[in-house]
Amino acid sequence: MKIFFKLAGSYSFGLWLPALLLFAVQEIPYMLMPLIKPDPNPIMNLPEHFKPLAAAEGVLGSLCIALMLLVVRNGSSTFAVGQGAQRVFFFLACGVLVLNFIGWGIYFSGTRTAAVMLVFIVAMPPLYYLFIGLWRRNYPLAAVAAVFLCVHLAHVSLNLKK
Repeated sequence: MKIFFKLAGSYSFGLWLPALLLFAVQEIPYMLMPLIKPDPNPIMNLPEHFKPLAAAEGVLGSLCIALMLLVVRNGSSTFAVGQGAQRVFFFLACGVLVLNFIGWGIYFSGTRTAAVMLVFIVAMPPLYYLFIGLWRRNYPLAAVAAVFLCVHLAHVSLNLKK
């Protein structure tokens, strides 16, 4: 972990390299999609009806990744599961990632219902970032991820209903 300069309170602008791996692992289903070629593929071909929500969703998702990578808590280790609540949040992050992969497995096997998409594919990535933020005590990340969860679910569910 590299710290460049202090931001505010116990946070600094830095570089937490494990964030790149955590992000890449969450993106594995998208990397596999061209090989699997699901047909139909409503997640990737969902008509866009709410452009302001789409923009907010894109900004919030990108901000989650940036906050995870570039905001570090002073005195934190590069990678430690931790104790107590930190350990719980680490395992919750792992659990939602597993649920996300299960959801993609269900999706790739042909079940593409709104419930599968919303619960397993749409809700899990923001929850993943939320729990990573709580695990790392990166509360700006956790706060943005909570808002991202609401916007992402609202946006996709409204587009599915249209």
